[in-house]
Amino acid sequence: MTCPLTCLAPSSLARISPDRKTVVCPIIDVISDETFEYITASDMTWGGFNWKLNFRWYRVPQREMARRGGDRTAPLRTPTMAGGLFSIDKDYFYELGAYDEGMDIWGGENLEMSFRVWQCGGILEIIPCSHVGHVFRDKSPYTFPGGVSKIVLHNAARVAEVWMDEWRDFYYAMNPGAANVDVGDVTERRQLREQLGCKNFRWYLENIYPESQMPLDYFYLGEVRNAETQNCLDTMSRKSGENVGMSYCHGLGGNQVFAYTKRQQIMSDDNCLDASQHDGPVKLVRCHGMGGNQAWIYSDKERTIKHVNTEQCLQKPEPRSPSTPLLRNCDHSVGQEWIMKSKFKWQAS
Repeated sequence: MTCPLTCLAPSSLARISPDRKTVVCPIIDVISDETFEYITASDMTWGGFNWKLNFRWYRVPQREMARRGGDRTAPLRTPTMAGGLFSIDKDYFYELGAYDEGMDIWGGENLEMSFRVWQCGGILEIIPCSHVGHVFRDKSPYTFPGGVSKIVLHNAARVAEVWMDEWRDFYYAMNPGAANVDVGDVTERRQLREQLGCKNFRWYLENIYPESQMPLDYFYLGEVRNAETQNCLDTMSRKSGENVGMSYCHGLGGNQVFAYTKRQQIMSDDNCLDASQHDGPVKLVRCHGMGGNQAWIYSDKERTIKHVNTEQCLQKPEPRSPSTPLLRNCDHSVGQEWIMKSKFKWQAS
């Protein structure tokens, strides 16, 4: 780890001094683990997370740019931090509850700290004028008794149990394995939240991270089942740019959970159903929130899913490609009927 000339301690300390509840982070530049080449990171990304509570970098939204008056050198309010590299008032760190001692080894502590700072009255910032270079290893230096997955799910489940309120159930639906891990005793952490008078997770999503992909304002959240085949839309764990799939409805959540949102998106985690041409396949593409190829209208009465741009309907797969749903001219056939069932009680009004 190294600090370039732009990494000036006063830029961080100057934010903490007038307000001890401000937690500040640098921009994390990359140092190649092979050549030690120094690669400067973008100042136009902030910290977020996906449906599996994996930390992700996302583009800074226009809302935050406007709050900063378009000044890219101004402190950036970030929903979450990468962890490990941050400055905080020592007394405030302990008043806030330090680290959750029930977590193991690695993973999840950055989101837990981020939620706690915001929900309990603090501010989390990235300072664009502060840079720290970090060597990212190609494999973890830690050992994980019982396996990496067990430890990571244990830590994430503790975050969900203490800080995410009813979104905890959604996290478990997306990550069935997490529902079976032993999270340990979270009584003290819940008491800490109560003592600090922290706000709920809905407040966090509405006020700090409205751009989050976590379902908030939606009409349906659950499986999308074809009336004729009785199979469900399924991401098949595919990446952005690949076709959405269909498979047997297993009822276990995970890859078969989709949200139909107020913005007319049909989304699964970071990706939305996207169609760019008539009679074409439907792809999973990173949600952009601007409608267009990603705008869909679901009719309760006709049970159709119509693509706004092409005015075609989502249809069951054809025999030549039995797991790939398609766009076809709307014909009111049962193969174009879809049943959206909400598995969760908290819906948009």
